[in-house]
Amino acid sequence: MTPRKPIVGGNWKMNLHRAQAVDLAKSLVDRVNSNEDVEVILFPPFPYLEAVGKVLRDASSPIRLGAQDFYHQPNGAYTGEVSISMLADLGVTNVLVGHSERRHVIGENDVLLNQKVLAGLKAGMEVMLCVGEKLEQREANQTDDINAGQTRYGLAGVDPKDMARVSIAYEPVWAIGTGKTATAADAQNAHVAIREVVARQFSTDIAQHVRILYGGSVKGSNAPELFAQSDIDGGLIGGAALKADDFMAIIDAATNSVSA
Repeated sequence: MTPRKPIVGGNWKMNLHRAQAVDLAKSLVDRVNSNEDVEVILFPPFPYLEAVGKVLRDASSPIRLGAQDFYHQPNGAYTGEVSISMLADLGVTNVLVGHSERRHVIGENDVLLNQKVLAGLKAGMEVMLCVGEKLEQREANQTDDINAGQTRYGLAGVDPKDMARVSIAYEPVWAIGTGKTATAADAQNAHVAIREVVARQFSTDIAQHVRILYGGSVKGSNAPELFAQSDIDGGLIGGAALKADDFMAIIDAATNSVSA
């Protein structure tokens, strides 16, 4: 039995509007109870953090509120950016760092992402670091090298005691929003390799406790096989997180993987 409690995160990306976000949060609050064996996190767009957070607070829900991004400086002349303290003021407890869309669409590099990891941990947040290879890197058999580099850079300078607040989401870029999914065996192998990187960088004990999630076109139909793998500790979900029934099917798969 793994010592790791699975995480299922719903990354809503730049989708939904206020009423839809509130309705989705209410639907999930009604169905995710305090006895879940799975940690559930919602990552709404910035404008709806307050509204979704209110739904979670009013229901005393165990669902946690996450932010998709933030800036690593505490305050200042950074037009358009959002600070950690602003997020905390809205009840955010979890943050994403390095999602492939931030890396490859927005252009964030490993130095900036490491600054964000360190800033998030310093502020007391739980940080989910996203790593993953592009299609051409996979075809060149560079998957493990790319994931190792992104993991090492992302976690550089992290105090070992803070690793209890770090999770890692392995998201092969070629599988995000494409309908393509790594086979369960391929995903498991990538997770094992990432866990070995953490073991070398920190310790075997820390590596055995860090939660590594899979992301990339996860659905209710493929989640059971993915989550049955010994090193896959849940999922960071995109499109399937936008509908309550679809998201709950994935949460149920993660719950069942704990009792299996």
